[in-house]
Amino acid sequence: MSGQSVITREIAVAEGVFAPGHLGELTQIVPFEMVDAALAEAGAVQRRLRKLPARVVVYLLLAAALFEECGYVAVWRKLTGALGALPLPAITATALWHARTRLGVGPMRELFDLLRGPASAIGTSGARWAGLLVVAIDGTYMDVPDDPAVRARLGKQANQYTTASGYPQILLVALVCCGTRAVMDAVFGPRTRGEIAHGMRLTRSLQTGMIALLDRGFSSNDFLGAVAGTGAAFLARLSAARKPPVLRRLSDGSFLSRLGSLPVRIIECEITITTTAGRHTGVYRLATTLTDPRAHPARELVKLYHQRWEVESAYFAIKKTMLGRRVLRSRTLPGITQEIYALLTAYQAIRIAITDATQTVPGADPDRAGFSIALQAARDQIIQAAGVIAGTTIDLVGAIGRAVLDHLLPPRRLRLSPRAVKRPLSRYAYKSLRVDRRTYKATISIDILTKPISP
Repeated sequence: MSGQSVITREIAVAEGVFAPGHLGELTQIVPFEMVDAALAEAGAVQRRLRKLPARVVVYLLLAAALFEECGYVAVWRKLTGALGALPLPAITATALWHARTRLGVGPMRELFDLLRGPASAIGTSGARWAGLLVVAIDGTYMDVPDDPAVRARLGKQANQYTTASGYPQILLVALVCCGTRAVMDAVFGPRTRGEIAHGMRLTRSLQTGMIALLDRGFSSNDFLGAVAGTGAAFLARLSAARKPPVLRRLSDGSFLSRLGSLPVRIIECEITITTTAGRHTGVYRLATTLTDPRAHPARELVKLYHQRWEVESAYFAIKKTMLGRRVLRSRTLPGITQEIYALLTAYQAIRIAITDATQTVPGADPDRAGFSIALQAARDQIIQAAGVIAGTTIDLVGAIGRAVLDHLLPPRRLRLSPRAVKRPLSRYAYKSLRVDRRTYKATISIDILTKPISP
């Protein structure tokens, strides 16, 4: 007769019908008090106690953002799987739908507003440059269900073959802290409004002591003027068609100029990337409000601009790692808005956990933390209902942090690849699109140009 081993584990969760309302260990980052405050601010606290209290529904939406491949009923089973000894109510898909509809958008928006920020960037390696917090603004598109009401509001995009193609899309524009890849602010809406219109709303979160990295899509005079008006500095790439006047050449090869009525400094440079596959040279024109070449040398600013890709890494984590490039679940505009705020909040919670963990290791950069590793660890903690309530001794790392620190990635590589079609109409189109997926060791050289760029 074989022996048996019995392993018992205590699970600490909220009492009664509130027990399923948790996010595993991430509950310590999004605690009950924070959720209750968001509900109170949005005026969404339930008047009578239901089988699905509002707080539980908020955690259900956050958990669903971490299990995007699952329907809401399956997510409910994950939240309650380790709570079998508790007298939990039977919940149907219809009940979950009514609960999400009853909750509305407000609590999720308020919760994201409470959690958004640089994620302790003050002590994070690489978060600052010349004393300035490095941030970036950029936009991306998210596919939503092709429901008639949604399509009527958002429209569909045309291509060269048809009048309309693919799914309707939401344009998401975010302000990201480059050192931690945490979301400091985000806005979204119909793509017809354009990145500039949405990006203008993000200037509310810029302030003195920051430098914003911007690509050519955000280099209009109006937008740059709005950024400068917040007190934040900017470093923006200009299109080749723009020819700002040379007012005075400076010692490092840059020159003072004006964009409309805004005084700026222009850096023109030639960047050459050399690999075993060959050499590629590109010419760049950057504009900045940092006009002192001694305090902010041109070559250092050019190297700094490479950090703009951190916002792309944040979008990759959200759209590829979390969403798996899936279309959002919700089929109504309020539901889509609710889901996006839940997605952003869950992403932010993981980024905070990553930053907290890497700050315990001197010199560790959050760049080396695997987001997918943190996501899987967070999922495991939800299924086990582990770490929901912190013990008397606070563990600053936790199970998620330990998983990240045990599998730190090598120092980041130089990004070489330009933007490419990530999801072509044909799964076999990569060859025709000439997408090179090989990895190369590279060297990079920067030459500051002291003569005007030829047209």
